[in-house]
Amino acid sequence: MLEVRNLAVSYRETEAVRNVSFCLQPGEVTALLGPNGAGKSTLVQGILGLIPIDRGSVKWQHRSLKDQLKKIAYVPQRTQIDWDYPITVQNVVMMGRIRATGWFRSPSRRSREIVNTALQRVEMWEYRQRQIRELSGGQQQRVFLARALAQEADLFFFDEPFAGVDRKTEEILFNVFDELKEKGKTILVISHDLGETLDRYDRLLLLDKELIASGSKQEVITAENLRKVYGRHLQSMA
Repeated sequence: MLEVRNLAVSYRETEAVRNVSFCLQPGEVTALLGPNGAGKSTLVQGILGLIPIDRGSVKWQHRSLKDQLKKIAYVPQRTQIDWDYPITVQNVVMMGRIRATGWFRSPSRRSREIVNTALQRVEMWEYRQRQIRELSGGQQQRVFLARALAQEADLFFFDEPFAGVDRKTEEILFNVFDELKEKGKTILVISHDLGETLDRYDRLLLLDKELIASGSKQEVITAENLRKVYGRHLQSMA
């Protein structure tokens, strides 16, 4: 399992996340919830080693996660991606095979098969020769989902994958999450949605710089927790 212990991360010299501890189990899809500015993306980037942490530890199967990066697939927010970069859909997904193939080497037959299967799974095969800038927001998200699948990882992290996507893409995402879950993979999804889609997750984490609640929907989405987290933010905007 993934074990996060007493993690603290700063952003621009300000403590963004403090003393966060939780465990993620194989075969579970977990949603990381919280308002804007709660530290969700910063927390995930700290877990992945993309930004330095102040203190704490992150372990996968009792070993440091930073020593097992091949087991991780990470899909950042769409706003962090340069969609004007001249690259085809197929080549974006093939980037998920770089660790297996190596830089400046032609992809193996197996890698090509894995990429083709991933594109078909997210229903983007017919767009494989398109430039990514020519796609809709939902199609772009599906391309990066396919890239994550091509990595054949054990741990999957998705930062706001449902932002600005169509209903078809949303359903494909959730169906793929279910398939990964059945394979014993571990999935963490950053989300803002407090609606019906919460029923699609096995577990919820509610964050507001520190971990406010962890557990089932019934345990986490309570009037007290929502007032504690979102009420303060609403008051600050008043």
